[in-house]
Amino acid sequence: MTRLAAPGEPGPGRGTPAARRRSRAAALAAAVVLAVAGCSRGAPAPDAAAVQARSQRLVEAGNQAYQAGDYRLAARRYAAAAVVKRDDPAAYFGMGMALSKLGRDEEARAAYARSRELSRTRAVLDWKGTHGRSSAPAETIRANP
Repeated sequence: MTRLAAPGEPGPGRGTPAARRRSRAAALAAAVVLAVAGCSRGAPAPDAAAVQARSQRLVEAGNQAYQAGDYRLAARRYAAAAVVKRDDPAAYFGMGMALSKLGRDEEARAAYARSRELSRTRAVLDWKGTHGRSSAPAETIRANP
């Protein structure tokens, strides 16, 4: 006969809290990857404006859930936004906030890191876009000695 574990005691198939967090983080990452892979097959690609609008609606729904204190729903909404638009730093930042409130610190750190990475990439691309296509003559850009 199998003995049941006491509360707080690791039982069969249960590890330390850190192991459980890593397991949850891996499961969340796998779910996002599978969802993204599933979304990209078979269907024609929607236009960029529609993707941005859907992602924005999901982020706003996540914000509302977060403000209402429903952090689990908020995390799901932010994760859905990240699936719809994989390069949206706001989705990952919101997910980090919600996961942090749920005590899922490892996953929150990963979401914050992804948000920071995307923000930096976007800033570099924005800078290159504005500084690489100036219509002003070169003389007006250079400082006069």
